[in-house]
Amino acid sequence: MSDLSAPKDPAEGSAPSAPGTPRLWLAAKKSASRFSDWFVIQTTAVKLILAAVAILIPLTGTYSFVLWQRQAVVAEQVKAMSAGGEALWTLNDKLPVVFGSGSVLGFLDNRPVERITVIYKPLMWNVSERIVLIESQGKQYAYYPSDMETKIFADRAVAAPWGGKMVFIPRSELTATSIDMLEKLDERFSGARPQSEKDGWKAGVSGALSAALTLGLLGFLAFHLKGQFKTLRFIEPAQVQGSIEDLVGMDDIKAEVAQIKDQYQRRAEYAEYGINKPFNVMFSGPAGTGKTKLASYLAKELGLPILFHSAANLETGFVAGGSNTLARIASMAKRRKRCIVFLDEAQDLFMKRGGHRKFDDDTQNSLLAILDGVRTRHEAEIIWIVASNFNSESMAMDEAMLRRFQMKVDFRLPNKEERLAIIEHYLEQRAGKVAHDMDLRHLVEITEGRSPADLETIINQAGISAVQAGQMIDGATLMQAAERVMVGNVNSNTTKERERDRRIIAIHEWGHFLVDFELERKRAGGDWEKLQGEMKTIKISLKANPRNNALGFVFHKQGANLLKTKSDIEHDVRVLLGGMANEELFFGEEGTTNGAHNDITRVTKLLHHAVAEMGMYRKTRLNFGALNDSGASRTVDEETRTIMESQSERLYGETKTLLARLQPLTEHLAGKLMEAGEMSLKEALFEIRSFEAATFSFDTRLGLNGAAPAAAEPGTSA
Repeated sequence: MSDLSAPKDPAEGSAPSAPGTPRLWLAAKKSASRFSDWFVIQTTAVKLILAAVAILIPLTGTYSFVLWQRQAVVAEQVKAMSAGGEALWTLNDKLPVVFGSGSVLGFLDNRPVERITVIYKPLMWNVSERIVLIESQGKQYAYYPSDMETKIFADRAVAAPWGGKMVFIPRSELTATSIDMLEKLDERFSGARPQSEKDGWKAGVSGALSAALTLGLLGFLAFHLKGQFKTLRFIEPAQVQGSIEDLVGMDDIKAEVAQIKDQYQRRAEYAEYGINKPFNVMFSGPAGTGKTKLASYLAKELGLPILFHSAANLETGFVAGGSNTLARIASMAKRRKRCIVFLDEAQDLFMKRGGHRKFDDDTQNSLLAILDGVRTRHEAEIIWIVASNFNSESMAMDEAMLRRFQMKVDFRLPNKEERLAIIEHYLEQRAGKVAHDMDLRHLVEITEGRSPADLETIINQAGISAVQAGQMIDGATLMQAAERVMVGNVNSNTTKERERDRRIIAIHEWGHFLVDFELERKRAGGDWEKLQGEMKTIKISLKANPRNNALGFVFHKQGANLLKTKSDIEHDVRVLLGGMANEELFFGEEGTTNGAHNDITRVTKLLHHAVAEMGMYRKTRLNFGALNDSGASRTVDEETRTIMESQSERLYGETKTLLARLQPLTEHLAGKLMEAGEMSLKEALFEIRSFEAATFSFDTRLGLNGAAPAAAEPGTSA
């Protein structure tokens, strides 16, 4: 299944919002919904902290507003005080300054006073530093009153005769000369400053620290909220691009999803027939078949928000880590009441419980409880979709977990017609850059067993190659892209200067090819066109393939047969053994290399499957492999080992016998391959036909094939 939707506007499907207030209201509503999703899954401590911060913000704001109002009033009073002219805001620097003795109140009661100047500097909201200069008899007497004395001084100034002679001057508005004089006074009064002034720096640091903590807390909450949106966030239906109708093929799977939609929309009618189980849906099938996209399209069809989360992220490695995350997801879903929760890559959640790590079982137990059939009415409207790349046939699953899903949708790989439709669609999206009248049958054939995601990757890779080459997407570009995706990156530099390795690789790869070629030639009955269409091989190459650590490879398509006969398995074994058998024929047993390691491993698995699991070559049909499903390493009993070894020996001998007869042809093909570096199937068949035709002509001339030798012309020697 493939997503074949063209790019669309994210807001498509929703009513267009008017500019201005409605759009802002929708954005605010969306933000509030996301915040509510985040808030509901937090712990009690986080909720209390957030509530405390929410209360402090208006309180501090109100307090700041009141202070600003007070400052405005003071500013008006200061303006009124300055009505007397600029002289009120200057010091009389012509008079000498002396330090007053006794208290400032005693001096004012016993001496004549011409002017009282109070120089102040704000330290905090209600604390300030002040120096009092009293002009009396041609001198200025300096005092630094204590906090208590200042209070008494301020109270008596209301009714005292000297109260009208007071002038207040901010320290910041003094002239440079006056500031120099005050610095000397500061030095003199440094030991007499009140404790409130001494602690002023502490108050400043405390205020800055408080502000920093507040900003840090708000920043932490914002960061936490942003991170929560990335992992646990509902996607609204209008944000989903495309629809279920944009999927090519897989009509059977789309019918299953349509049934889920119908049952959800008409659940009251279904309940009358006793169908009232929760909506727990299990998606299973190979990767890349469209499980995630189909879930999103279902959400859009039903108009429900959907939450995507990878089940792999539930396994945090900490006790109760996965179960706590599931609890958060369930809380968010319950708040939404009607929604879809999609857990992807959940194969581990379906495994049988009782493992070595207890927290794995805790996560599964939590999911079992969430998916239980006993739910409230609102919880019953939540659709839980759990997706896995495996099913109960390919992996032993927990029976209790399987019972939770009354709806199971098994995805599959596309067939031949669906692959053609998918490829054609992706090419239609690039219609202006695609060559006309391309024959896609070969590409469809070689992509047997590939998922829609693989097909999309092939088309994208073809587009990248076409852009880099500055040309249209044609058949050759598509084949190169298919090789790049299916085989991997290849390079010729690894063996370019190593002639010995190149020859060994050529002999090895032709061994695989010729074993398969001989069988297919018999099946084709001498029809070379049919032979070319039936053979799986696409290309033989001496280029190194880092993906499987091979110094050469045979690029071939997957077989169309879904069922393997005993004869098919034996043929696959012979083909795999052909590489090593050819090495032994040309270089002797001592000359065989470890290049056949991957082949031998696959042969071992094939024979084990045939003997131990299918009961082939036995009198009874028993699957001994089923007795060892605990997850531990497989053990092979002595009888199975003996049968596997005898069959491997027989098949290897038959392969050597076949290839021994084809040694001259192998020598010829190896030389051609070393010259070209790689050969297509068409080129290989041409070389075989040319070699056999030349050999037949030579044998005919010598009478080696039963025909009379050709008469030599006069003047020539045979």
